[in-house]
Amino acid sequence: MGWCDDPRSKKYNKLVKLPFNYKTEKLYRSNNTYDIVLVLNYNMNPTKKNKGSAIFIHIARKNYKATAGCIAIQKKDMKKIVKKIVKKTLVKIN
Repeated sequence: MGWCDDPRSKKYNKLVKLPFNYKTEKLYRSNNTYDIVLVLNYNMNPTKKNKGSAIFIHIARKNYKATAGCIAIQKKDMKKIVKKIVKKTLVKIN
């Protein structure tokens, strides 16, 4: 699976099956950062081309190395969050 981040595609800012003909981010990483991924509702409804795509909450890399615009947390904390999420859950980022 992948996430289309190519504004030329009709599937921009959406989950896609790989291989895909446009630029995507693979949702598999050997470093396990995408073992659990929460997709924040950014630029999704409606999607606007070139406004940005895919803000995820995912597992942090060793030493909390920088992400490409996402939020990274420890796996144990992610598991706690996932247990508490319901359909109306709002994530506020300060």
